[in-house]
Amino acid sequence: MGPYTYGPPMAVAPLNKVREVVEYAVSEIRPSKIYMGMPNYGYDWTLPYVRGESRAESISNVEAVERAFENNAEIMFDPTAESPYYNYSRDGRRHEVWFEDAGSIDAKVRLAMEYNLAGLSYWNIMRPFLQNWMLLSNLININKIY
Repeated sequence: MGPYTYGPPMAVAPLNKVREVVEYAVSEIRPSKIYMGMPNYGYDWTLPYVRGESRAESISNVEAVERAFENNAEIMFDPTAESPYYNYSRDGRRHEVWFEDAGSIDAKVRLAMEYNLAGLSYWNIMRPFLQNWMLLSNLININKIY
């Protein structure tokens, strides 16, 4: 569905594709049993992308914004994927970065709420992302599950 380290540059979890997966999932499983996975990372690809050879660097969402600032890159927002991205050049190489921000997380949370899913699940919470936690605390009740 989404990218991976060796995949082509694209949104980490494009909302249009996440919606397709959720729609299929709820057709097979009761929504009350489904936890939607939430990304807490971004990817920085060195271009040109070469299938089978290129490897994206996994970065935190905060680091993605810092890199945009350091490289004077304009952060844009893809309306279909509902995800932020930008391009920059360093050492003569072009880069493409996709990551999550409050807007993209909000869209995913609202999608989970629209389908009355059991909740959200994060694979990795070790990368601080204050926007995410503030947004979640304002929209939903948070329970830690062991």
